Amino acid sequence: MVTGAARGLGQAIALGLAEAGADVVALDLLDLDETCGRVPELGRRCHALTRNLGETGPESAREVVEACVTALGRLDILVNNAGIIRRAEALEFSREDWEDVLSLNLTSAFYLSQAAARFFVEQGQGGKIINVVSMLSFQGGVLVPSYVAAKSGLAGLTRALANEWASRNINVNAIAPGYMETEVTAEIRADQRRAQEVLSRIPAGRWGAPSDLKGVAVFLASQASSYLHSAIIPVDGGWLAR
Repeated sequence: MVTGAARGLGQAIALGLAEAGADVVALDLLDLDETCGRVPELGRRCHALTRNLGETGPESAREVVEACVTALGRLDILVNNAGIIRRAEALEFSREDWEDVLSLNLTSAFYLSQAAARFFVEQGQGGKIINVVSMLSFQGGVLVPSYVAAKSGLAGLTRALANEWASRNINVNAIAPGYMETEVTAEIRADQRRAQEVLSRIPAGRWGAPSDLKGVAVFLASQASSYLHSAIIPVDGGWLAR
């Protein structure tokens, strides 16, 4: 199951997992026709779930997992990718912009992970949880306090859950994308000065593409990463090294 799978990073991860042989439950509040139209072209099944994860609690997370199992028969991999960003100066940052981002980017990931892990334990074969964090899990950013708090929290949650669940054969790891060509960075890329500042710091010399996450997602979802727990893997074109 991949959350935020209608477009961007989530869609790319869903397609990458399908290419590697996984059936996919794609979850988003947005239209999932494109994603669920492309997965069958790769020979795999795709089931669309339309949900507002910003309102996720324990019961709704359990219902999502049950819907996934009903649709495809089992659940082996959860990718917590869904997220939003709000920009404003911290002095003027609103309660709504704070709570909306924390609810979707962090709280929903915890409750979905909890529900999935309970199923993994019942299923008796373990499972994989992959969180999509950010460069702002390492850095403070500017004008995005709720996003930084949520992504830093999700990095910490990755470590906390790995500590508890590694012994249950549940791998909890994270991907930290760099500056990618997605809707989240559209405002930065539209500002020529800011875009050049970002690009000049990326040793690879280009913005990342969503497809750049496919390989690491498949690795973290596979038995090749069976002894990997609490890792946060940057896919950033070298940004953190600079």
